[in-house]
Amino acid sequence: MPSRTSTASPTSRAPRGTLWRALAAFVVVAVSLLVALSSTPRLGLDLKGGTRIVLETRDSPTARADAAATDRTLEVLRQRVDALGVAEASLARSGDRRIVVELPGVDNPREAAAAIGRTAQLTFHPVQRAVTGPAGVPAADGSRVLADPDTPGGFLALAPPALTGNGVKDAEAVLDPSSGRGWTVDLTFRGGGAKDWARITGQAACAAPGDPARRVAIVLDDRIVSAPGMERTVACGAGITGGSAQITGGFDGDAARELAALVKGGALPVPVTIVHQSTVGPTLGEDAIRASFWAAVIGLVCTGVFIIAVYRLLGLLATVALALYGLISYAAVVALGATLTLPGLAGFVLAIGIAVDANVLVFERAREEFPRGKPDAVDPRRPLRTGFRKAWSAVADSHVTTVLAAGLLFVFAVGPVKGFGVTLVIGVLASLVSAMVITRLFAEWTLNRSWVRRRPGLTGIAAKGRLRTRLEKRPPRLMRRRKLWLGLCGGLLLAAVAGIGVRGLEFGVEFTGGRQTEYVTGRTVDAETARRAVSDAGFPRAVVQESGEGGITVRTGELSDAEQSRIGAALGEVADGARVERDERIGPSLGAELRTQALIALGVAVAAQLGYLALRFRWTFAVAAVAAMAQDVLLVVGLFAWLGKPVDSVFLAALLTVVGYSVNDSVVVLDRLRELRRSAPRAAWPDLADLAVAQTLPRTVNTGMGALFVLTALAVLGGDSLADFSVALLAGVVVGVASTVFTAMPLAVVLTSGRRDRPRREPGRTARDRNPSGAVV
Repeated sequence: MPSRTSTASPTSRAPRGTLWRALAAFVVVAVSLLVALSSTPRLGLDLKGGTRIVLETRDSPTARADAAATDRTLEVLRQRVDALGVAEASLARSGDRRIVVELPGVDNPREAAAAIGRTAQLTFHPVQRAVTGPAGVPAADGSRVLADPDTPGGFLALAPPALTGNGVKDAEAVLDPSSGRGWTVDLTFRGGGAKDWARITGQAACAAPGDPARRVAIVLDDRIVSAPGMERTVACGAGITGGSAQITGGFDGDAARELAALVKGGALPVPVTIVHQSTVGPTLGEDAIRASFWAAVIGLVCTGVFIIAVYRLLGLLATVALALYGLISYAAVVALGATLTLPGLAGFVLAIGIAVDANVLVFERAREEFPRGKPDAVDPRRPLRTGFRKAWSAVADSHVTTVLAAGLLFVFAVGPVKGFGVTLVIGVLASLVSAMVITRLFAEWTLNRSWVRRRPGLTGIAAKGRLRTRLEKRPPRLMRRRKLWLGLCGGLLLAAVAGIGVRGLEFGVEFTGGRQTEYVTGRTVDAETARRAVSDAGFPRAVVQESGEGGITVRTGELSDAEQSRIGAALGEVADGARVERDERIGPSLGAELRTQALIALGVAVAAQLGYLALRFRWTFAVAAVAAMAQDVLLVVGLFAWLGKPVDSVFLAALLTVVGYSVNDSVVVLDRLRELRRSAPRAAWPDLADLAVAQTLPRTVNTGMGALFVLTALAVLGGDSLADFSVALLAGVVVGVASTVFTAMPLAVVLTSGRRDRPRREPGRTARDRNPSGAVV
């Protein structure tokens, strides 16, 4: 009797690759859930409120402001900030000459900026005699003349410094009510400083009682803060030993603590100047978090409903995977310790639309692979596996191009926009895990159920879809009029360039330098009323605009704190009070640098995309895709020029995202065109291009709808902070889809038609890949 060989059914044993994917997905989701529950995100100042100051070190006559000097300056500033008692303050060097200081929850950022940025040149001088001013003018013998704080209208001639602040070990604000001196600053000297202090006080003790020479002047930043006289117990020549001293001067508590912080920090090795200062109120950050959260929820729900309606059961599984994608990307941000900023929240919301793209690519490809005729007799697992395999090339290329754009944001952008680049990169990588691992696991497990296989219509891939059915009945012949489309696109480009030339670009203070302040007013006033009030206050050239409900934005050139206070008072008179909600000040040198960085970022983005696409495709495809991307950038910039919207770093983030999205869309269609060329090497390029557009258009529409849901929710709910960002991306999505069909494909056909070439044969591709069964894909 012949022996029987048992064979495992598809449902009895999972392939080894599936087991590894399931294990990896379980570990990723479990770790992400643990991190999300046990950790809290690090919020940027634009979300939790506070002040961000960028200081730039400058050369002095005795020291050069190099990286080493900046590091020493950073340590001095760190001591000052710690002494001010600011919780969770952050200081970091940026480049060789910049120091970024973040002060969360600072109530009075101006005083904090003045305190940490002062040079604090502390010196101790023997007093020579009393003189009759004026202060600051050297006496005949070369001694310095400064005002005497203890004698109104009096002046003291000081000898050269005998001790500097570098000899001070510690300084502490002390309240001593028993002595009647009130608040004092107690000093402790180190090493040679103690000996110098004893020598100075010993010389002063030799003068007769009442002689000004019996005093020692303590000078901070060319101002005598205290000039204590020697008590009778101090012996001539011996001085005050023990290495300690006490500064008196009628301080209150805040003044004593500030002076102690400055003295303890010591003198800065090199001078510093503030090149950027921004302040955000805590309520503005709370509103942004709430708006972005609801935008993400509404966008995700609308996207999920749309995907489920189109792809049924597989759409439901993809929606669950999208929710896990949100968990994974959030946990990654928290685990990496990245700072979550307002543009970073926008990056999260936008990445939801990108995550949808990979799922749509796979499902549409599976639809194409599904045999027609008798759908109920077809096992849906085979077309799904083929869909995942064949969609991988387009998924990988489209995600790489987006990562390139996001990476450039991180390299070239400054401040909160870096957070957008970080979260976008994390979101793109998380979407790969979500679509290619988690969605695949869910789909394979579900399709292994017999009740699902008996009803392939539930899967959502058995039906072609309405759009694909219409395209098959009446395939488009767009490439026959490719010159017309290129001409129309050229006309749109001329209109965009005309807007830039005629209206000009409304650069924000980040690119021009100056000051921009957002006020929350007691009652709503129109921009014209606010503009008249600001003009009457002495600022006729200020740009005054309404921002949200009860908000006014004032943008000016260089403005002092006193001048800014005048503007706030003028607005308060016509609007029943005006409170500063956001204040940003950027020096002209930093603005010029940011403009240069923006141009470099765009230039490098174009070069990087061109280089990558030239490696992955033929050079004609690369040129066509990059040309369409450049067109999209110019169209968005021209739109903002015509609308008079500001061009700032957040707009730059949107623009570089448009770069990634535009190339992303072109890559999918060009990838299909390359595949069609392999299967039909003798076919005409215009026919292949029309077929590529027809086969990928359902994916383009479905992905675009997902992105539009998210961006529309962000534009409506995100407030003024994200409204312009969302408008730029909405425009970018629309023109990106159109430019793929009417610019990239016609240009690719024009550049490639007539060229004698053989399709490159990639290793590892089977005959079925080159000529898929029956249907052209």
